[in-house]
Amino acid sequence: DLGLDVAAKPDGQDICFVPDGTYSNIVERLKPDAMRPGDIVDRDGASIGRHDGVVHFTVGQRKGLGLSGNREPLFVLSLDAAKARVVVGPRNALAARNIVLREMNWLSEQSQPFDGSVKVRSMRPPVAARVTPLENRAALVELHSPEDSIAPGQACVFYALGGSRVLGGGWIARAEALTEAAE
Repeated sequence: DLGLDVAAKPDGQDICFVPDGTYSNIVERLKPDAMRPGDIVDRDGASIGRHDGVVHFTVGQRKGLGLSGNREPLFVLSLDAAKARVVVGPRNALAARNIVLREMNWLSEQSQPFDGSVKVRSMRPPVAARVTPLENRAALVELHSPEDSIAPGQACVFYALGGSRVLGGGWIARAEALTEAAE
């Protein structure tokens, strides 16, 4: 609308500070344990395969697991770098309604719970939620409807109702998955 030269430029998906485009080389230098081979396990902890390092996986990933013969598609549910484990399960196990955030950055002072919208992935539309500021620069986000593939370490951004004004954001510390009984 403003006639900016970069308006038609496609979004970048690569890490700009990685010279050769191979992010795993950077991670290997900074966090060598992330390259340690380990088990791919189901939700009960049973080993169903092996991997070459948790660095190669992200929550919600389906492709590249190297697992075949399963009757239903499996998705990465969580990563346990300390134990070099990749936990997999069905897509519906990725659904979550509650998200705990850390290192909050408020653009306007917020001390009371409020209704607004949030984005938990950059390419997804904002969704309705109730946001409750907590002590120690934390917040609780209660989504009105479940979202999947919410991963610790990713950003969550809050918008005023209507989605036109950013109120703040923080880093996802954890997402509480729905139980099968609640689905």
